Amino acid sequence: MATLVADASALVSLGVVADGDADPLARCTARYEVLVPEAVIAELRDVAAHDDVHGRAAAAVLERTDAVETRPADLDPAFPLDEGENAAVSLANEAGAAIVLCDEFRHLGLVHASLADSRLVTTPTLLSVLVRDGDLSAGEARALLDEIAAARSWAGNSYVERAMSMLEDG
Repeated sequence: MATLVADASALVSLGVVADGDADPLARCTARYEVLVPEAVIAELRDVAAHDDVHGRAAAAVLERTDAVETRPADLDPAFPLDEGENAAVSLANEAGAAIVLCDEFRHLGLVHASLADSRLVTTPTLLSVLVRDGDLSAGEARALLDEIAAARSWAGNSYVERAMSMLEDG
């Protein structure tokens, strides 16, 4: 089973739709050994304190921490993003994770450049992998991505629009 390190941004995205038959969070934890840095758990707790869609999504993820392994991660003091991304990159590099799941679209290049051997994957890409491997239908993935995109304010995001078009073509 491949190891996936998750950042708070992507976990909140998955938490938006963390129920039902097409539950991408459950499919992710069934498919991968999911590692979550302690700093990401702290971020999720902070987000869960808010009474909005993001808070409810973070709370849904926190209710499922038994399906993931939480680990400490050393922070790189020179890393210019928040502690969650910093910890995710550090843990991925330390653990030799195959995948880092992160939805920080404005900083994907920096996250990617900071990874030693891990593949950087976003929620839209994860959904397309689940379609490719037969874990979700293209219609289920499109519906999930529509719901996540609306909740996460991804309208007009060219990366997300491209992922949606790939699901439509597939």
